[in-house]
Amino acid sequence: MPTRLDDTVALVTGASSGIGEATARALAVEGAAVALVARRRDRLEKVAEAIVGDGGKALVLEADLTDAEQAAGAVSRAAEEFGRLDIIINNAGLLYPGPVAEAPAGEWERMIAINVGGVLNVIRAALPHLVAAASLPPRHVADLVNISSTGGRVARAGTAVYSLTKFGVTALSESMRQELIPSRVRVSVVEPGTVDTELASHTREELRDGIARVTASIELLRPDDIAEAVAYIVTRDRRVAVNEILIRNGEQTW
Repeated sequence: MPTRLDDTVALVTGASSGIGEATARALAVEGAAVALVARRRDRLEKVAEAIVGDGGKALVLEADLTDAEQAAGAVSRAAEEFGRLDIIINNAGLLYPGPVAEAPAGEWERMIAINVGGVLNVIRAALPHLVAAASLPPRHVADLVNISSTGGRVARAGTAVYSLTKFGVTALSESMRQELIPSRVRVSVVEPGTVDTELASHTREELRDGIARVTASIELLRPDDIAEAVAYIVTRDRRVAVNEILIRNGEQTW
């Protein structure tokens, strides 16, 4: 049976749009107080307003997660404001596709900084809070959910460094899952296919037509599809650990 999230606190990164926004809303519906973390305060405030308008609790935390101090500060603020921290959703990420030989200086570094460094910065700050929450009612379990990608399972031409980061997130998740079993902190990884989000808008203009051609033959997943999977993971009874969910588009072959 699913377990509601009343009297728990969730922190969602990349919560200003797309999967992060949809996930924050979904967890609020389940009863969690939600800390919203991203760089765009104006967008976060709109998400928070919607959650509060529906009767939920939300806290806006503007932070650049590639900065370890800002990541730690966001985690601390969430725990101080709400009194605990039960759930972490590491969703913030970037995709810069294109041939390796043509990658502009800085694209690789930015992907690694947020897709890997940002995840690690949040985990380092949040783990003590998760371990503490796992010993407390109402759930006696805590959750760390990392959003990876189908690019973290299947490497394709044109996404080499992105896949490097997402393969790393998947490996990190499995190793941590094993380590944290005694602490009752469940670690899960969700690997979405192509989702209708702003992610493609980060790419160079000259590559956007190519991306559009690749995705034209498939019906894109929606952010709510991924949010539902995350909500499923964290609302299981403590005896159940959903370690991995792979969500492809119906027509996706890779």
